Amino acid sequence: MTIFDWLLDHGIQVTHNELIEQAFIHSSYANEHRNRHDNERLEFMGDAVLQLWSSTQIYPLDPPLSEGEMTRLRSSLVCEKALAAYGRKLGLNQFLKLGTGEEKTGGRNKDAIIADMFEAFLGALYLVQGYDAADRFLHIAMDDDIVHPANSEVFKDYKTKLQEYVQTDRRTSVQYVLVNEEGPSNNPVFTMNAVVEGLVMGTGSGNSKKQAEQNAAKNAFEKMVR
Repeated sequence: MTIFDWLLDHGIQVTHNELIEQAFIHSSYANEHRNRHDNERLEFMGDAVLQLWSSTQIYPLDPPLSEGEMTRLRSSLVCEKALAAYGRKLGLNQFLKLGTGEEKTGGRNKDAIIADMFEAFLGALYLVQGYDAADRFLHIAMDDDIVHPANSEVFKDYKTKLQEYVQTDRRTSVQYVLVNEEGPSNNPVFTMNAVVEGLVMGTGSGNSKKQAEQNAAKNAFEKMVR
């Protein structure tokens, strides 16, 4: 399947187009193929479309959200982790073109690369087919998370949930301790413990310390609320 087959399957008809293909070219691939342009300029365009579209979807929600609530929801919807989740859900990362080294170190599944690709693809779609096509694509990718954001795993801040749970019956705080770091510098894996009053309550790993802390908090929270 090509990206054009994927688009057709989702009701968006686009014939062969260089901008659409460029949206999936990572800089590592472009560096190895000197006659190819990467997707960074398209990412800039996609980010602008995404901000406008998400704002127009959030504003009419009922009951109405305050300005602060709208801002927080939009930030959650368009953060790197969320965009990477949408890209994986739709299988768009299968179309990525990566350099040999980036491919070998797991670049096809890195949040940052998938999120950038998602924005670049959106930017290309907007430039080639206009706002209606971009709108259709974003509804496919994001509708569930806009209508029911609390149900999406992307938006669950387990560090906050764990801290609030711990403080319900005692004045204490959760500490996060790095217990392991492995892998190459461009694809590290961190392991963190969530510690409450000297006891290890949960453990989690991730490609960043923040992600590892969230996973440790999730592990601890799910154990403590059983």
